[in-house]
Parts: sequence; structure tokens; C-alpha cells
Amino acid sequence: MRVDLHIHTTASDGCWTPEEVVAGVQAEGIGMFAVTDHDTVGNVLTTEALAQEAGLAFLRGVEISTTADGRLFHILGYGIDPTDARLLAALKKNQDKLESTDDHDIRQLIALGYDIEYDDYLAYDYDRRRGGFKSLRFLIDRGICADVGDFFETIRAPLNHHWPTFIHPREAVRLIQAAGGAAVLAHPGASLEPVGGVRAETLAPFLAYGIEGVECHSQYHDGATTQRCVDWCREHDLLITGGSDYHGGFVHRALGKPEIALEDLHLGRLTPQVSSVQTPSAV
Repeated sequence: MRVDLHIHTTASDGCWTPEEVVAGVQAEGIGMFAVTDHDTVGNVLTTEALAQEAGLAFLRGVEISTTADGRLFHILGYGIDPTDARLLAALKKNQDKLESTDDHDIRQLIALGYDIEYDDYLAYDYDRRRGGFKSLRFLIDRGICADVGDFFETIRAPLNHHWPTFIHPREAVRLIQAAGGAAVLAHPGASLEPVGGVRAETLAPFLAYGIEGVECHSQYHDGATTQRCVDWCREHDLLITGGSDYHGGFVHRALGKPEIALEDLHLGRLTPQVSSVQTPSAV
């Protein structure tokens, strides 16, 4: 069975609706998948219902923004209860911080002389199927930047931009576990590369934070990085997961890549939760 446990939807910054995700997963021949939107579970239950109808194995998920030592890390939560009140409250706080950061960036651009009006930005809305986020789409529609690459390289780079202080990874782990889920460090090849690469020494703090697994299989990883992650997880008896981090075409990643089979993973206590949402035709 092919697996992709890292897919985004229109609930965060992906282009695909739940219906399009399920159709895409089927077309790609993926039998098990997860929706892991940034700091929201808005499309989880809808996608789960569609997956059941399609005979696909589905794992509830979320990707939580966290900060430690001034750096941004993403923690994936699998098998969560998407109605858990404490989890929802924490996700809402993260969303508010992200929106406030976008607002601050727009005010900086205005101060630098860009021909945009703050009131226009506040009133701006966009089709979520275009992917991305409000400030990006606003600046594209106003002709300030061409695409997401131009946004980060030309527009945001000169700004005094700082990620907000999100919850600590340790707190994200606790929230995920309290919601019945398992906490997994997302794509360490992306987040740890600037701070020494993916090594036992850079992964060790997350073990202390209570992490239960690592997203070993990722488009951010070459073969050597994947193997280091797998070996480290086996050494510490941790979950081994993987996914594409697909955004429906918003960024240049492909659904179902890297190709991952169920036997490549170690889902541990998540396996019964995956099985519980399968229809008989998917078993």
C-alpha cells in the first residue's frame, strides 16, 4: 500500500479542497493518507468522511508551528481528536500570531513606499483554492510580486521579518498527546539543516521534548538523510512516518513523492487508529 501522511488543503495554504485531495490520492494509487494543515484541523473530518466513502485509509492530522531557541519547527500530530478544546485553542493562537505577522509585514512595505493601502489589505479576500496566504495573494494581485518565490526572495527578505514566538515543541507534544494523538517531528532535513544538519546531536533535544517519531521520508531529504532519520528512530524505538508535504500545486512538490510503502513506516500505536477508519473494501 502506498502512503502519503503529509498533505495540505484549502484549510491552510494548500490549493485542494477535501474532495480534490481524495480524488488526487485515488488517481495516484495511494491507499493511506493524512491531512496535516498548518495550525488548523478545519478540513480533517470532512476529508475523513470522503476517505471512508472511497475505501481509503485515513489518519487525522495537523501540523503545529512551534519555536525553540528562536527557530521555527513544525510538529505533526497524528491520530488526534480534532474537536479537542485545548488543541483548538492553541491552534487559534498560532493562527492569530501568523495573521499579526502578515499585518506587520504589510505595514513595513507601506513605510518603505510601496503603493498599497493598509485598509485595502484588511478588506482583501481571495479564493483559498489559489493556495498560499493573505499577504502573499494580496501582493501578487496588486502587482508587487510575481509568485511565492519572488515574495520570499524580493519582498520579504529585506524586511525586518521575524517569525512570531509560537508554543514550544514540548507544549505541542503535550497538546497532541492530550488530544489522543502521537507527535512527530516534521521534515528535519528542512528545519535542522540551518542548525547543524540532521544528526543525532540535533535530533536529541526533540527526544527530550517527548517527540514520538520523525518524518523520515520526505522530499526535503536525500537518501543519506532519510537513512540517518530511520536509524535514529529505530535506535530510540520511535515512529517512522513520511509524506510529500503536498500543497496542491502551490509549491513545487508532487503528491505521493517520495514514493512510500506502508512497510517503510513504523506507525506503532497509530496503526489501530488507521484501521478503525477503513471501510471493508480498503482492508
